[in-house]
Amino acid sequence: MSTQDKFKLRPVKAADAEAMVAIYNHFIETTVITFEEQVITTGEMQRRIADVQKAGLPWLVVEDDSALAGYAYAAPWRTRSAYRFSVETTIYLHPAFANRGIGTLIYNQLLTDLKACGMHLAIGGITLPNPASVSLHERCGFEKVAHFKEVGYKLGEWLDVGYWQRKL
Repeated sequence: MSTQDKFKLRPVKAADAEAMVAIYNHFIETTVITFEEQVITTGEMQRRIADVQKAGLPWLVVEDDSALAGYAYAAPWRTRSAYRFSVETTIYLHPAFANRGIGTLIYNQLLTDLKACGMHLAIGGITLPNPASVSLHERCGFEKVAHFKEVGYKLGEWLDVGYWQRKL
């Protein structure tokens, strides 16, 4: 059975927020992957979902036997109007579902959906080092375009961030 047959991709629903918060808060509390430092609530996740939907951008979830395995979405890159065709992409997978092809599956669908809604450029920011995320982005056709050194501080360490982009 292929990864695509085993996992179901679908648009996010507000009811998914609780499971998504469990995934995201794990990364907030235990990793430097996100620069957010305070856990978020289900209500806050629902607000973020609504903001992305209001912007007309896709937010996808991936399920395995009705359990939420992860999510991916895009948000506006910057607020100035000339940036309106560029988005920043984000993906989070429950740790139990890592290294099973799900990231590539959901990310490729997100990129397809972004192209269909008229976006021109997808940008992914990655806290470095993060070989798994770099590999995912490059597998999905992104190329590295920037590297900021010691731009963030979390969990007692200065952190670099790299940016990858893909023309859609």
